[in-house]
Amino acid sequence: MDVKHYLRERFFPHIWCPGCGHGIVLNSLIRAVDGLGIKKKEMVMVSGIGCSSRISGYVDFHSLHTLHGRALAFASGVKLSKPLLNVIVPMGDGDALAIGGNHFIHAARRNINITALVMNNRTYGMTGGQYSPLSGVGIKATTAPYSNIDNAFDTVELAKAAGATFVARTTVYHVKQLQSFLKKAIQHNGFSMVEVLTQCPTYFGRKNKQGSAVDMLNSFKDGTVPIGSEKKLKNPELIERGIFVEKTLPEYCQAYDEVVKRATGR
Repeated sequence: MDVKHYLRERFFPHIWCPGCGHGIVLNSLIRAVDGLGIKKKEMVMVSGIGCSSRISGYVDFHSLHTLHGRALAFASGVKLSKPLLNVIVPMGDGDALAIGGNHFIHAARRNINITALVMNNRTYGMTGGQYSPLSGVGIKATTAPYSNIDNAFDTVELAKAAGATFVARTTVYHVKQLQSFLKKAIQHNGFSMVEVLTQCPTYFGRKNKQGSAVDMLNSFKDGTVPIGSEKKLKNPELIERGIFVEKTLPEYCQAYDEVVKRATGR
C-alpha cells in the first residue's frame, strides 16, 4: 500500500523528536483515509499550534494551520460552509482541553460532523514540557518541578458528557485499532472524538523517568485494557480503550439546512 501521495514530501524530514508518537498517528491517519478511498480534495485538516498540529502541514489535503486553541472554531466554519467535505482536527492537550476546551465542549454539544483527533502525551512538548490538563497528579514538568497537583481531565468522560456521538480511545502501540477507530470516526455522521495516548520521550519521559520511547510504547501495552476487561476490576488504575459511544443523533449542518428551508420557504 503506497500512501506517500497523501503526504507533502517536500516538508520532510519532519520536526518531531526521535521516538515521538505523532508520526505513528500520522501514519495511521493516512492509511485510514486510504482505506476509505477518500480523495485528497474531499479532505480538510484544521489544526492549531503545537507538536501535534504540525500534522496539517505534512498531509496533502486542504489544510488550515490556525490559532492556538481555535482549531475547532475554524473547522466548524469550514464544515458549515462546505458540509460535503470531511473535516479532521488534530489537537494536543492544549488545543483540545486547555485554551481550546470551550470550543471542544460546544462542538461536541452541537454534534457537528467533525472528527476531533486528540493526541494525549500529557505535556506541552513544543514549548518546553509544561504540565497540561492531561498530565495528572504527581507528574513532573518544567512548570511543576516538585510534581503537579492538578487532577487530569478524563477526555473520554468529558466528550461523553458534552454530547459527542462517537467517542473512542486507543494508543499508538495499538496501531491497527487506531486505524480502525479513525475509519469509523471519519465515517460517523456527527461529532467524533478519538483520543490517542502517545509518547513524548523528550520532555514527559525524561522528567518522569519513563525510559526510552520503546519503554513508553510498552507502557501503553501494559497499562491499557479493552473496555470491560476483568483486569480493570482488579487494577482500577488501568486505562480502558475501545469505542465508548457510537450513536445517531441529528447532525448540526443538516439541522441548520432545515432551519434555512423553513426561513426561506423552500
